[in-house]
Amino acid sequence: MIRVLVVEDEAMNRDMLARRLAWEGYSVSVATNGEEGIVAALEQMPDLIVMDLGLPRLDGWEAARQLKAMAQTARIPIVALSAYALSEDRTRALEAGCDEFETKPVEFSRLFGKMIRLLALSRAG
Repeated sequence: MIRVLVVEDEAMNRDMLARRLAWEGYSVSVATNGEEGIVAALEQMPDLIVMDLGLPRLDGWEAARQLKAMAQTARIPIVALSAYALSEDRTRALEAGCDEFETKPVEFSRLFGKMIRLLALSRAG
């Protein structure tokens, strides 16, 4: 079973994402801020991380930078989620180490397509 870590501070968004991912057959764990996300990633070694960028305590940009800087988590694909839809926001997320960018509200078919592509790439190489 593919393990996905959802890092999202907003309870309604976190619950909706976790339920939809579980319904699609993913094993889902959650964290509520960037610090918890890093700890959970190190403990659980998920196959993919879906991370909100506007997180408390440690934002998603910095959490992605730290995860990509650590040897044990550097290869875990990260899909950034953000209500910010400007091209600069996407660029900033990719520069921080995120592998993909998805805007909120989440379009699930598009998100799942990005996840499937990233998972295939991470398993291939």
